[in-house]
Amino acid sequence: QVQLVESGGGSVQSGGSLRLSCAASGFRYSRYCMGWFRQAPGKEREEVARIESDASTWHTDSVKGRFTISQDDAKNTLYLQMNSLKPEDTAMYFCAANPRPCSNTPWSAFAWWGQGTQVTVSS
Repeated sequence: QVQLVESGGGSVQSGGSLRLSCAASGFRYSRYCMGWFRQAPGKEREEVARIESDASTWHTDSVKGRFTISQDDAKNTLYLQMNSLKPEDTAMYFCAANPRPCSNTPWSAFAWWGQGTQVTVSS
C-alpha cells in the first residue's frame, strides 16, 4: 500500500525559506509522476510543481525561480525547496503520486495523496 507523508511546513516571515519533504513508502513504479499541490482556504487546489521518473520538472509560473521540486530516489523522498516566500504562498501543501507519466494528468486523477502540511507566510 502506498503511503505519502509530508513534513517541513511551518510559519515564516515574508522572504523566508522552507523545505517540504514527502516520504513515500510502498511506491515502486519505474514510470511515475509526483507533484506538490496547495490549497488556501476558500480557493481551489492549485498545482505547484511536478517531477517525472526521468527527473524532468515543471513549476507553475507564480513559483518559478523561487521553488524547486526534487527527489532523492535512495530515500524515496520528494522535496519542495521554497525560497523568497510570500504571504500569497500561504496554504496547505500536499504531495501526490501517480503510477504513469505526468502528461496532462489533472490533479484529481492522481492516485495517492499525503495528508498535507501547513505553510503560513506573514508579511
